[in-house]
Amino acid sequence: MAQKTALIIGAGPAGLTAAYELLTRTEIRPIICEATDMAGGIARTFNHHGNRIDLGGHRFFSKSARVTKWWLSKFPLQKIEDAAKEPVKVILGDAVRGTGGIDLENGLDQDSTDRVMLVRKRMSRILFHRRFFDYPVTLNWNTLRNLGFVSVVRIGCSYLRAQIFPVRHEASLEDFFVNRFGRELYKTFFKNYTEKVWGVSCTAIKPDWGAQRIKGLSVAKVIGHAVKTFFLKSIGRHQKKVETSLVDYYLYPKYGPGQLWETIAEFVIQKGGELLYRHTAVGFEDDGSRITGVSVRDEATGAVSAFHTDYVFSTMPVRDLVLGMSSSVPGDVHLAADQLQYRDFMTIGLLFPRLKTPDGKLPDNWIYIQEGYVKVGRIQVFNNWSPYLVHDPNSVWLGLEYFCQEGDELWTMKDEDLIRMGVRELESMNLAEPEKLLDAVVLRMPKAYPAYFGGYERFGLIRNYVDRFENLFLIGRNGMHRYNNMDHSMLVAMTAVDNILANIKTKENLWKINTETDYHEAK
Repeated sequence: MAQKTALIIGAGPAGLTAAYELLTRTEIRPIICEATDMAGGIARTFNHHGNRIDLGGHRFFSKSARVTKWWLSKFPLQKIEDAAKEPVKVILGDAVRGTGGIDLENGLDQDSTDRVMLVRKRMSRILFHRRFFDYPVTLNWNTLRNLGFVSVVRIGCSYLRAQIFPVRHEASLEDFFVNRFGRELYKTFFKNYTEKVWGVSCTAIKPDWGAQRIKGLSVAKVIGHAVKTFFLKSIGRHQKKVETSLVDYYLYPKYGPGQLWETIAEFVIQKGGELLYRHTAVGFEDDGSRITGVSVRDEATGAVSAFHTDYVFSTMPVRDLVLGMSSSVPGDVHLAADQLQYRDFMTIGLLFPRLKTPDGKLPDNWIYIQEGYVKVGRIQVFNNWSPYLVHDPNSVWLGLEYFCQEGDELWTMKDEDLIRMGVRELESMNLAEPEKLLDAVVLRMPKAYPAYFGGYERFGLIRNYVDRFENLFLIGRNGMHRYNNMDHSMLVAMTAVDNILANIKTKENLWKINTETDYHEAK
């Protein structure tokens, strides 16, 4: 009997996880078609003159023990001193201890290889009115001092009003925010940044995005975390009970997330899988219950080949998947898919010898820019993700993140103009001096964020249609049109392989991942 095959569309975290799981747990041979020339998807790592860019920023933290053990089985913890073991316990919790995982008391991995996980301390802040606030918003003296007495009173009164007179039917993301934080706090810390990300008013975005990303966080949770942090010396005892955004430590590959996914890509090839770069899925044939063939275009030659496969794992945008299907797609499903929208993303990497701060540096991983007078939405400080991302540790390597629409004025702007704009905006925020710029690069990532507006309201039609194909598995952020984190995407891929092994036909358990409270990323 011929060996079964699985065509996997996309070599991002979901696609590569699916390939790895198939190779190590089944006799199914994976063939990956990746439209670009790099593995990792949005979790890839770019190397520019020895300075690495983590596109979007990827913390390795998960409340899934399965995912945590998977990461550490590929990239073990770097040897650390006894004094640093407590943060490791905080990150891992019950994920690996006592379950055949790493014994933190009797020898962390001491291999000198570069393929290791570092333990990093998280620090994120919000820049608003040229003042820094903790992110997520934390109830502490710095927050109260920066806001001022009048603003604190207005925020408190607004919050109480929202609790007494909530919006009964949350029709928009604005309603979602106001119900949980009050209108004043929403306008102070959420509105401008969120609208930069999506390019539309919060009143036009469905509340599903809030439920997806910040369901578990509220003013009460912020106050509770402040109290616990004050009274407990270590947060290790209650780590699993706090929302993900309140986690103070995370794991991180030495040279960025792309290092892990490039390693998995190498493994897939070594073990007999196939990885075709610059190959794009452009068409699908079906018999009503199964996908029977996939047309794939070689971007180098333009030639289109037909793949006949037993299983299909798709991480490609749902819109492109459905529009590429046969003419049997119902008209309402076709229309809903055609109206799905995406938000695109770019990073401007800027290298400085020092910044315009007292010590010439910034301590943050991310800085969320709530200032309305600049277009930048977020700033990454790559030095603080891993010191190995920066060629010269004495310099400061920044990533200015802009959210845009493919083809709009920002997306089509020349790189040199974008660089000048980025430097100018740093100067306007009193963070850098233009004349000290050492190096720069611009990177663009289309369809980075599936949008919760446009055709999203009728996504149920699309889901019901594609789920009827028993050998088709939608995985990954774009594959499911869901704002999943990396660990969620991996867990969906793992569960899809579970379903194949158990001969489970329904896809319900895949769609439930990242809808339960334990998997939410609080923001």
